[in-house]
Amino acid sequence: MSPTPDGTSSPPQPPRYVSGTSRSSSVSSTVSLGPHPDPLPPPGPGEIFVISSYTDFSCLAHGPTGKEARFGLYSFWLNPSNGTMTLLSVTGPAKTCKNPSFSRVHPTLNLLYTCTEDIVNPGEILTYKIENNGALTPYCEPVSANGTSTCYLTINNASTHMLACNYWNSSLLTFPLDQSGVVSPHVALYDPHHGKPMKAATKKANHSENDESTIKARQADPHSHALVLDPYHGCIAYVPDLGMDLIRQMYFNEVTGEFTQLSEIKSGMSKHHPDGPRYIEFHKTMPIAYVINELSSSVAVFEVDKEAISRLAAATKGGAEPVPEELRNLNTLKMVQNIDTIPSAYPLSLNTCGRIHVHSSGNYVLVSNRGHDSIAVFRILPPKNQGTVCGRLAAVGFFHTRGHCPRHFQFDSSGQWLVVANQDSDQIAIFSFNLSTGEVKYGGNTYSVPSPNFVCSAKWKEGEDSDF
Repeated sequence: MSPTPDGTSSPPQPPRYVSGTSRSSSVSSTVSLGPHPDPLPPPGPGEIFVISSYTDFSCLAHGPTGKEARFGLYSFWLNPSNGTMTLLSVTGPAKTCKNPSFSRVHPTLNLLYTCTEDIVNPGEILTYKIENNGALTPYCEPVSANGTSTCYLTINNASTHMLACNYWNSSLLTFPLDQSGVVSPHVALYDPHHGKPMKAATKKANHSENDESTIKARQADPHSHALVLDPYHGCIAYVPDLGMDLIRQMYFNEVTGEFTQLSEIKSGMSKHHPDGPRYIEFHKTMPIAYVINELSSSVAVFEVDKEAISRLAAATKGGAEPVPEELRNLNTLKMVQNIDTIPSAYPLSLNTCGRIHVHSSGNYVLVSNRGHDSIAVFRILPPKNQGTVCGRLAAVGFFHTRGHCPRHFQFDSSGQWLVVANQDSDQIAIFSFNLSTGEVKYGGNTYSVPSPNFVCSAKWKEGEDSDF
């Protein structure tokens, strides 16, 4: 029997296709029942979106209120002409794909990597082949992330290493990545806690709240939430540490995979409330970085010192030389703005921020608010004079996500369709994005997915056999 969108039947078989229908009210997609001996390809040009779902709430550091999924990964085809989606496959049984929480596609191969989230047992990095009909098939053996609550994956510029970040015990790891995309066991590990036992108890963890007692528990230990390489040389790893309220700068040696601690930078203004940095993103053309602070519901804007990064890259000669002593306290970020992501009258304790994204046009920054249940849109201000840098933000507006707890969102490659994962409403919603005004507009399409937590665009790579 084919699975329903909420994964209530097994074993999973790719359905013939599923399509949403535009209506004035929120609707769920339906499935064409019955296996098909030759699964059909996607209906036409477009791209695949892989949605990951939580399968076991008991071992998470937070408390979803939706429904546990029986399968962890759902692949949809998005129709670029009208923004409707078609469910192509349901895979990743909970037993072998437990709480997939972050996914990344290989830059040159049709491979999807996802990591599993568990505060008790070590996470895993799972690899799937993206088939030409949108199905996901296991590609190689899982690799242990050697840390708990694995939450972020990065591939270096040369595609020779996979870098992973573990939220709960805060460790950073490097895994070799071969030419075929196979991940090998880790070769380097950095522990910002330096072997000390954690103060917070796993059984009492619920990091969904933003009250005083929860914040106290969250900030008793380091909690690395992301690992992003600088976009210029790929030699500095920026690690937002939600527990310590800072951005940790690490030198990443592309030869050995090892990390060297550099300086630490405050992540926000800390106005009578901890900031809790979650993610960092860089502007594609301006030397500007944006940090989303989960606990203070704010975006911190940083100017990036490209010359300092270049000095470090030149001094280390691509990893052939150690970091010189005089560069070990290198500071490459300077905060120039801090702006709120929710209306001033809305209680800060009722919201935490999720995703931040710099739009591909370079004109907007978008943030998801969990609690306020909105997407906040900011316009990126251009330089006033030629040769100067601005990149500061001005608020455009707040747009409701038609669901609760928008944990993650993703644009299609055109930048005009926005897919939002409303975790606690067990659905994803589709919006259009106005490139001129920054307006987010709901088009009437929602699709049932249990506890969706991440949206990954997996457009097919050229040179591969494909039906889409």
